[in-house]
Amino acid sequence: MDVAVLAYDGVFDSGLAAILDVLDGANAMGEEAGAMGAEISEPPTWNVTTIGLRPQVRTGAGHLVATKPLAYAEAADLLIVPALAERRPAALLDQVGGDHTLPLRDQIARSRERGTAIASACTGTFLLAEAGILDGLRATTTWWLAPVFRGRYPAVQVDQSRMVVVSDGVTTAGAAFGHLDLALAIVRASSPALADLVARYLVVDERPSQSAYTIPSALAQSDPTVAAFEHWVRERLAEPINIPDAAKAIGVSKRTLQRCVQRTLGTSPIRFIQDLRIEHASHLLRTTELSMETIARKVGYEHANTLRVLLRERTGKTTMALRGIRAASGGLQS
Repeated sequence: MDVAVLAYDGVFDSGLAAILDVLDGANAMGEEAGAMGAEISEPPTWNVTTIGLRPQVRTGAGHLVATKPLAYAEAADLLIVPALAERRPAALLDQVGGDHTLPLRDQIARSRERGTAIASACTGTFLLAEAGILDGLRATTTWWLAPVFRGRYPAVQVDQSRMVVVSDGVTTAGAAFGHLDLALAIVRASSPALADLVARYLVVDERPSQSAYTIPSALAQSDPTVAAFEHWVRERLAEPINIPDAAKAIGVSKRTLQRCVQRTLGTSPIRFIQDLRIEHASHLLRTTELSMETIARKVGYEHANTLRVLLRERTGKTTMALRGIRAASGGLQS
């Protein structure tokens, strides 16, 4: 497979490096699979070319990267767009919509028109959306910028809980080091066995979800109504919560509350309450010796098993694993 990796001024160094390193590692391990004890017949290869607007581009950390002309993208089977090294929402939107990134957006759009597969992660997904190629598709992005993304690109179906989403030839991945998950997903699409081998040698676990890393309160601050709702709910996590009562308490209608939560978070008020309860329960599991029954009551669940199921669904971890995080942290500090 011929792969073009689009490097540009301000590109996120770790994202660019992760993609190049994983694909290079996959090529090397595919050739040596037999010696490594892996049975991979006819391992795929990725012919990777780093392309850019100029012979050299400067990364977000100030390093110079040599690139080939954008014309190399015309023969590529896959175009990968690493993230932009910018985490401030206003500055990010200015950059992805500015004149200096117009040639990048044009290249993305042309590649899509030719039928080239496109992949991106983190803030790079903003460039894809700005180029118009995500309209009507499912996508993910860095979880804490999801409200900004959703507001800017309402035609895109955003699921910030997912780590990798594939939709009609476009693959998007989550926050920052989601570039590793993106690169492994690219390898896995051609050879699951080789992807497993690469992950084991790099000591990288593929993570299906960003939910375990999401901070609900950070998302809520994007809208004053949602922020007020979040504050009201946090004070009552152990109690039965009624949505009409919550709306009345913060001075809006039930419909307005539902609309604000959906627009900002892409979810329902009930689901957001569950997110807050799961977040607090996870914190208590990691930091206390309280029993599951006690923790369940503290976050509003009568039965501990209900909480266990939700924890597994939302975090991808069992209660034992969450307790283990605390034990491991204590061991490192001792």
